Amino acid sequence: MPDKLLPPSGPGRPKDLAKRQAILDAAKNLFLRHGYDGSSMDAIAAEAGVSKLTVYSHFTDKETLFSEAIKAKCQEQLPELLFELADDAPLESVLLNIARGFHALINSRESIELHRVMVGLGAQDPKLSRVFYEAGPQRVLQEMEHLLRQAQRAGKLRIDDPLEAADQFFCLVKGGANFRLLIGCGEAQQGAVAEQHVRNVVAMFMRAYRPG
Repeated sequence: MPDKLLPPSGPGRPKDLAKRQAILDAAKNLFLRHGYDGSSMDAIAAEAGVSKLTVYSHFTDKETLFSEAIKAKCQEQLPELLFELADDAPLESVLLNIARGFHALINSRESIELHRVMVGLGAQDPKLSRVFYEAGPQRVLQEMEHLLRQAQRAGKLRIDDPLEAADQFFCLVKGGANFRLLIGCGEAQQGAVAEQHVRNVVAMFMRAYRPG
């Protein structure tokens, strides 16, 4: 019986989730190794150890699978809970956790390789670039905008344009080091160096937008 016809609960459900994760992992590996055009649904199915029918039952087409793989990668490093501001939570601590997660994400081997793939595809397939942007960078940016609006309503920040401020925050976290890493003439910041970098970013951001 095709996976999509299985009941919503019962013994088979955990197996379904395991298959979905295996497909996502296989897709991430193959998209990075062979690019989007070089990764067929047959190859992804073989890599995941499932049938092609199973891949299509979880993900309608390759474009959808690509989008979901990007979302899954971002969710690993930046779960949505990071972008919630509890009443008693120090804003600096929340921003530090986001900065640490984002810094780890953009400097990971998978992220660097994916960005290089997307730069190569950008001129050839603008639609695919849009899929990538909406699944990853735009989602993270919108979550950050939501957090900054929360902080503004709570009187913890004073910001005229939360979306622009969110963009500024992530650009500060990237810094010049990430660009050098992307073009292959630098190493990823790690350990104490990375921690000092994100702390400096948060301190600068708070100085710029702290009320009064």
